[in-house]
Amino acid sequence: MSQWEKNLAELGLTLPPVVVPLAAYVPAVRTGSLVYTSGQLPFVEGRLTSVGKVGAEVSSEEAAQAARLCALNALAAVHDLVGLDAVVRIVKVVGFVASAPGFNEQPVVINGASEFLGQVFGDAGKHARSAVGVAELPRNTPVEVELIVEVR
Repeated sequence: MSQWEKNLAELGLTLPPVVVPLAAYVPAVRTGSLVYTSGQLPFVEGRLTSVGKVGAEVSSEEAAQAARLCALNALAAVHDLVGLDAVVRIVKVVGFVASAPGFNEQPVVINGASEFLGQVFGDAGKHARSAVGVAELPRNTPVEVELIVEVR
């Protein structure tokens, strides 16, 4: 068992199946030593775990858990393409937060994804990041996360 698998197991998690794309795109693409994932939503078994705007219908804590699920789904896309054993490091996380007017804790929400990646990959999970507030996201999801990953 690899270290990332042990770390996921300690968190009580396994990689889910790759989420089927909702439109005309693929879940992940490799170019050279980088894998770019498409934006991932917090799906569990085909259903969104929460919907609505953060700071209104969705709390920051609930949104951070959704961001964690987005990151898990992004890892599933990377694993399906190249295998997580090929991961050298997480290079960048881009997180989008559907924000109610006046909500400005986007970094706290995307910490859900960032901290999770650190738990899975240790120092190789440390990354650059953007946390962006937006008016709307697909399917009224509160959070969307994409990754750039360096691989062997």
